[in-house]
Amino acid sequence: MSEMPSHVKEMLGSHPCYNEKAHKTFARMHLPIAPRCNIQCNYCNRKYDCMNESRPGVTSEILSPEDAVLKIRLVKEKIPGLSVIGIAGPGDPLANEETFTTLEMVKKEFPELTLCLSTNGLNLPKSVERLKKLGVKFVTVTINAVDPVVGENMYDFVIWDGKVLRGREAAERLLANQLEGIKMCTDAGILVKANIVMVPTINADHIPEVAKKVKELGAYIVNIIPLIPVPGTKFEKMSAPTPEQRKRLQDMCEVDIRQMRHCRFCRADAIGLLDQDRSAEFAHITCGARESPEGGPVGIQMEGRTKYRVAVASSNGIDVDQHFGQTKEFRLYDVEEGKITSAGTIRTDPFLDESMFGEKHRTKIERMVSVLSGSDIVLTSGFGERAEAEIVAKGMHPYRKEGSIDGAIRCAVTDLFEQRTKVFE
Repeated sequence: MSEMPSHVKEMLGSHPCYNEKAHKTFARMHLPIAPRCNIQCNYCNRKYDCMNESRPGVTSEILSPEDAVLKIRLVKEKIPGLSVIGIAGPGDPLANEETFTTLEMVKKEFPELTLCLSTNGLNLPKSVERLKKLGVKFVTVTINAVDPVVGENMYDFVIWDGKVLRGREAAERLLANQLEGIKMCTDAGILVKANIVMVPTINADHIPEVAKKVKELGAYIVNIIPLIPVPGTKFEKMSAPTPEQRKRLQDMCEVDIRQMRHCRFCRADAIGLLDQDRSAEFAHITCGARESPEGGPVGIQMEGRTKYRVAVASSNGIDVDQHFGQTKEFRLYDVEEGKITSAGTIRTDPFLDESMFGEKHRTKIERMVSVLSGSDIVLTSGFGERAEAEIVAKGMHPYRKEGSIDGAIRCAVTDLFEQRTKVFE
């Protein structure tokens, strides 16, 4: 690969999605101000109000441009490392005029923040000049095929010039605009990331060709995203790729173009570091919802001499720092009369070689939850929707918090106690 131009290095310095070295230090904030979409992908279901689900197209709220600016003010106070403001839906940003209004307002009030946008590319050619004038430095285009024969199997329909296009015609129109838009962006000095949704048996074998083509057009990096078989979509019964299948494809494509390997499949309202999404903390905050309490962990309120068993997702025995579905070993702790003592470990790594989504993934989650049975609390940095439901069904209390194990356990036990006492109110 050729030497990176100095201006590109400067742009990349604080963007966590384009620069893996930046994602541990700099935070991003996605503004969910774009609900409308002009295409229907066979894998997409834009579902709102699901704080436990982390995937593109999901958000807990839709903001007005004014509320978006207000929320940025509040988030900046809490997250000093905020460097990037992105608009990624939950629909397509370029199908919503609110996108441009928001970008203009953000640029005016927060000129120090980097502006970023994700799109399916259908309206990109006619939007590049507006985006450049508004100071957008990064654009992500989701492009799943460069052959309409493959593309027609990825999309249900495309809305173009007031008409609904389907099949080959829809794929041809979308692809032509995507390719033109990517080239126009790179010519305008906007850095492009290409997202490619990997669907086994549909486009997986075709992805190296997509990677080569976007590289020819000037794209900087490619992000291969595994299919998430979402209920209510045409691909809901498709098998998701395994991590190994995805890695092999990334390795193959990296010969031609850089690969993003630290993606966290962000929600449309994601906030914080890539590994520490804090969107739940700020959900509905502009509507006057209660903020998280200040002052750190609160003391444990004990139910007489009740003893709690807590299963903790920690990679180092010091901090709670792992997502439920990625934890190879849970550390067990007993809590009694405010004293926390170690109680061994439970290994779950044999379950981690299953596909990332789909039926096998659901079975994996059920087995992981089953081996944790007997715990009162399962404490992790995050849960998927199904994992949380399974934990509750097994009579355990799922609790999400990052930071020191001691402090997180105390918060989790307090939360469980308060939930139990509500039964008697």
